[in-house]
Amino acid sequence: MSSMLAQPLKLKRPSALRALAHLGLFVLGAVVGLAGALVQPAWFPGGLLLALAGEAGLCLGAARALGSRAGAVAPAGGWMITVILLTASRPEGDFVFGTGAASYLFLLGGMAVAVICATLAPVRQPGGDGVRLGK
Repeated sequence: MSSMLAQPLKLKRPSALRALAHLGLFVLGAVVGLAGALVQPAWFPGGLLLALAGEAGLCLGAARALGSRAGAVAPAGGWMITVILLTASRPEGDFVFGTGAASYLFLLGGMAVAVICATLAPVRQPGGDGVRLGK
């Protein structure tokens, strides 16, 4: 008797619409990261909380809309890449983030929010009668 756990995983290609949705969410995550970088230094506690709440709303909403963890990871990836690119200084010496606790809270808090949202995202569960093996 062969266990279903020992069977190879059969993955199918995502549809073009799903891939386009992930790409759009990636770009939207980049826009939210840029907006958060500009809003968070405006008022210290309020701007930071607003920026992190915007990221959390986007990641959780995308995960629920697509019904998978990848829905939360796509905007989180766009957010993270944008914020990391904004931390680099330019040859002229200009940069978006100033030194201070608020900038580090935005960076680390945003990464923590992304991990939490990807963890809380709904996961597809197998359906049907054969879900519990041997029962």
